[in-house]
Amino acid sequence: MERFTLNNLESLTGIKADTIRIWERRYGLLTPSRTATRRRWYNGDDLTRLINISLLYSKGIKISQIARLSDSELNERVSSLGDGDRRTSDQIASMVVSMTRLDEASINEILLKSIITRGIEATYSEVVFPFLHKLGLMWHTGAVDIGTEHFVSGIFRKRIISAIDSLPGRSAGTGRRFLLFLPEGELHELGLLFFYYLIVRAGEVVLYLGQSTPLKAVVKIAGQWDPHVIITGTLSGLGQYKPAEFLRQLNRELPGRMILAAGGLADKADKINISEIKSLRSSKDLDLILKSLSIKVG
Repeated sequence: MERFTLNNLESLTGIKADTIRIWERRYGLLTPSRTATRRRWYNGDDLTRLINISLLYSKGIKISQIARLSDSELNERVSSLGDGDRRTSDQIASMVVSMTRLDEASINEILLKSIITRGIEATYSEVVFPFLHKLGLMWHTGAVDIGTEHFVSGIFRKRIISAIDSLPGRSAGTGRRFLLFLPEGELHELGLLFFYYLIVRAGEVVLYLGQSTPLKAVVKIAGQWDPHVIITGTLSGLGQYKPAEFLRQLNRELPGRMILAAGGLADKADKINISEIKSLRSSKDLDLILKSLSIKVG
C-alpha cells in the first residue's frame, strides 16, 4: 500500500501541513493512520481526496462546503470544472490523481486539452516536466513505484514521438545536422525527445541515436554523417563516473562540432571552459542557440 507522510502531502498538493492538520481536526476531511510512534501516514485514497479538495478550494469554494461532500461527489465536482479555467497547477494535480488510478485515458485527455490551448512546447515545459519533477519526489519517498513511473513516462514519450512524426521532414542536404544521443547507462530520454521535436520544428535535420549509446558508436556514426551539432545529457549527472572527462573526450573525438550538454551534464559544461561545449538547460536556451547558428550561417 502507498504510504505518504504529512510532508509528502504538503509537497504534492501545495497545502501546508498545519492547514491539513486543522482541516482534519475541524472538518474530519482526512483520517490518517498512525505508526507505532503515533506519526501520521496517509494512503493513495487520502492523496486523491486531498488533491480534489485543493482543486475545489482553489476555485473559491469554502472548505466547510467541501467537507460535506462524499468522495464520489468530490470527483464529480472536480470533473465539472471548466477546462478553460484550469491553472497549470490544477492540471498537474489532476494528472497525479489519474496516475494513482493508472488512468491512461484521463492523462491523455489532460495532455490533449493542454496542447490545444498551449501548444506542445508550453505543455511539456509548463505541465509535463514540472509533473515529472513532482513524480521524482514521490519516487524518492517511496510513494510511487518504478512500474507507475514507467507507465506515465511512456504516455508522455508516445505523445512527443507522435508530435515529431507529424512534423514535415527536411532532406539531409538542406539543413544543419544535429546528432542526439544519451551516454551509456542513461535511459531517461524524454528531455532529449523534446529537443528532437524543437529542432525538427525549426527546420533542421536530426539523427537520433537515443538511449544508452556507447561513445565509440557515436564517434563512428558522426564520422559517417558529419553532424554540425551534438546534443547529449543525463538525468542527474550520476550515470557517468567522470562526467567532465566524458565531455572532454567527446570534444577530443569529435573536434570542431558544437556540443550541447543537457540535464546533469549542464553544470559540468559550464565549468570545464571549452568553447565548443555549451550547457543546454531549457527550450529557451535551444532557441537562442538555433538563432545564433542562423546568424553565423547567414
